[in-house]
Amino acid sequence: MGETRSAGKSFDIPKTLIWEAYLKVSGNKGAAGVDGQSVAEFERDLRNNLFKLWNVCDECG
Repeated sequence: MGETRSAGKSFDIPKTLIWEAYLKVSGNKGAAGVDGQSVAEFERDLRNNLFKLWNVCDECG
């Protein structure tokens, strides 16, 4: 995955970091998060969910 940066972000979070974190959680059969969403549910819309995580700082107030 390419390294791109959004100018409006509070923090510079590389896409590769998000991808590597997902791979670790998925590989460990990670448990549901605070929102109760399982890894299987997350993977149903994987691309969009990873994009949301990468852009989460744009939504921080």
